[in-house]
Amino acid sequence: MIFAQSVFSPQWWQELFRFDTAEGSLFRITIGAILTLGLYSLLYRENKFYRFTEHVFVGLATGFSVVAIVKEVLYPQWWIPMMGTPANETLGVEMMPAHYLYGALLPLACLAFFVFSKKHGWLSRIPLGIIVGLWAGQQLNAFQNRFLPQIADQARPILPVGETTVPMAINNLIVVVTWIVVLSYFVYSFEQQSKFLQRTSMVGRWLLMVGFGAIFGTTMMTRFVLFIDRAYFLLIEWLRLGKPL
Repeated sequence: MIFAQSVFSPQWWQELFRFDTAEGSLFRITIGAILTLGLYSLLYRENKFYRFTEHVFVGLATGFSVVAIVKEVLYPQWWIPMMGTPANETLGVEMMPAHYLYGALLPLACLAFFVFSKKHGWLSRIPLGIIVGLWAGQQLNAFQNRFLPQIADQARPILPVGETTVPMAINNLIVVVTWIVVLSYFVYSFEQQSKFLQRTSMVGRWLLMVGFGAIFGTTMMTRFVLFIDRAYFLLIEWLRLGKPL
């Protein structure tokens, strides 16, 4: 079925060559479609069209990142705390005192650009070392807040007593047994001579593979969702070969 405004109709071409740059115009959609086809051309083989499209996307991403860094990081998290803000009774904003020591952060961060210097490249390691040290300290708190509750959650009731129903008890038993046999797979301190330990280790390995398979399947489904979205954009929004949803 050929729709009236599809690519096979004169109206589609007339609208395209109006060169209307308004949002939602066919000319603007065509530019996005060409770039989309350029990215998917990699499925055929490495080519110059894909390289050009890749460089366009990288350039746009870099430009947006610079604006985002200045607007969302440097200004609110560095400039305002350094210079302070006056009180505004109309807006209900309290005065923020200035902390001029924040000014030392910018020269320290600029040392990272010495990575491009052969003679003074060692200076770039100073801000990198500070970042790694701060990140390592934060990971201790992240481990406490993220992983310790997960470990404590494994202590579940496996008997249908009190508020624990039979389905809940069965589910908790599966969780506890899975946790134990998976941990047994990572016992490397001594040789596993016991057949029982060897078998539980093998079961733990298989359960790990099941978990990794589920994660991989979820990743593939996400890729398919992105592909379906791009296919809808090309066939429906651009070529107009069907009715929009």
